[in-house]
Amino acid sequence: MTHYAAGVDVLDTYTGHTDPGGPATRRDAGGLSVTKLSVGPMDNNAYLLVCAATNEALLIDAANEAERLADLVGSSPSRPELRHLVTTHRHFDHWQALGAVAGMFQPRLIAHELDAPELPVPMDELVGQGDVIRFGEVELEVTHLRGHTPGSVALLYRGADRPHLFTGDSLFPGGPGKTDGPPEFTSLLDDLEQRVFAELPDDTWVYPGHGDDTTLGAERPSLPEWRARGW
Repeated sequence: MTHYAAGVDVLDTYTGHTDPGGPATRRDAGGLSVTKLSVGPMDNNAYLLVCAATNEALLIDAANEAERLADLVGSSPSRPELRHLVTTHRHFDHWQALGAVAGMFQPRLIAHELDAPELPVPMDELVGQGDVIRFGEVELEVTHLRGHTPGSVALLYRGADRPHLFTGDSLFPGGPGKTDGPPEFTSLLDDLEQRVFAELPDDTWVYPGHGDDTTLGAERPSLPEWRARGW
């Protein structure tokens, strides 16, 4: 079925795939709805999370196309109330719509303290490893993954069905995100192994910053290969 959010088509057949300029796709994650939309020329994923109990919302990465992101939130009286906006890391392709979306909705702006100074607008809240972001009745646990950038974060929702992990550019299908050199790669892979793969089960659903979703189970067998290849 296709729904409409003031000009954005929203499919309720969630597969983890979206196309640039194409419809959004939405799923129920047990008390939380997750809507994924691809924006901008670099196929950036933006995720709108809505608490089912309160209709309060959080946006992950206002990456591009502010008007499409606003259309995704909608304008009807029943639209979710966008109260928080998390930027997963400081790279420019993940915040090009940040100022515009902040101006439209006045959400609480959140990022890791090490990446926040590089963002185009001041943050309202700085987070680190082990912190919890709350909106409505939803809690997102912050995991600091050092390597793609110094202050990259992932957000974990422990849903009723399975864990849901939003990884920014730190983990994709096929490996970690790009790093500047061997020390940064080792740091990122160490954090992924210790803070993600060692802590979470195989059915954990992974929502990356670009491209298709995956699961930890699909990626876990490749950990030795990733470390051996060094990227």
